[in-house]
Amino acid sequence: MKATLKYLAGIAGPSGYGSKTTAEQATRDFSNSSNSQLTAIITGATSGIGAETARVLAKRGVRIVLPARDLKKAEIVKEFIQKETPMAQIILLEIDLSSFASIQRFCAEFLSLQLPLHILINNAGKFSQKLEFSEDKIEMTFATNYLGHFLLTELLLEKMVETAEGSGIQGRIVNVTSVVHNWVKRDQFRFSQLLNPKKYYNGTRAYAQSKLANILHAKELSRQLKARNANVTINAVHPGIVKTGIIRDHKGFITDSLYFMASKLLKSTSQGAASTCYVALSPQTEGMSGKYFADCNESHSSVLANDEIEAHKLWKGTRVLIYRRFLPHVN
Repeated sequence: MKATLKYLAGIAGPSGYGSKTTAEQATRDFSNSSNSQLTAIITGATSGIGAETARVLAKRGVRIVLPARDLKKAEIVKEFIQKETPMAQIILLEIDLSSFASIQRFCAEFLSLQLPLHILINNAGKFSQKLEFSEDKIEMTFATNYLGHFLLTELLLEKMVETAEGSGIQGRIVNVTSVVHNWVKRDQFRFSQLLNPKKYYNGTRAYAQSKLANILHAKELSRQLKARNANVTINAVHPGIVKTGIIRDHKGFITDSLYFMASKLLKSTSQGAASTCYVALSPQTEGMSGKYFADCNESHSSVLANDEIEAHKLWKGTRVLIYRRFLPHVN
């Protein structure tokens, strides 16, 4: 009850920010001159909190690489950002996060540009009401939200480590997750079933499972990065329940009546992007890794999301799937 009242009132936490904080407010004290050295990749930035994250980081002087399946939409976002921030550097590259081959092409193209990489924001989200499969024959929500971002991170990680070593600036990876990860029970989280649900498919459950996987990914990769003394962090961020396409377009996620009753509780897009921008840029999050954030403050994720054995098991299973079955020539 206290947490709910705190959320509704927008009371600030230890960071000085709270649920009502916007992305601009969470970053307004950051120096544009120091950020002008930074390059960030932001997935899912053609709409919603991804587009707002790109706008605000660009306003703070960060060079933005915007991967998109629809380059026309990406061009619209680029023009919108540059109208406000004429000097913003924005690079558009094609990607389909549900396709391993497309992710490989994107990474090869980005690396060929020989740019540094300081920030990777795994923001894109997919919610499928009906059971769909990717071109790699994997359930679409899990393929896009988790596996696609896992592979993207894997293929760009050494560039991030190299950039951090050369520049002395800590690299930051942000996995955008959701509080609905709490809904997943241990017996519902089995890797083979996540890839190919053989029983009754439920879109909300599939979405929640993918978001739990995003947190476990952050936990395990954080452990590995610390073990190798790499100057790169990875954290998971819950943006809040935001007025985005996932809410509006998928009636299975939330009913019309619930949407009406909850409308006062939903965050604006700018409020939803605040935690991502805060974790990506704030000096207060320097050195913090393997954490879960909500409302611009470190928060608590589920017991299952904090299970180190589960996190390692998921990481190991994912590596085997990607590198042995689909991309044996990569690793």
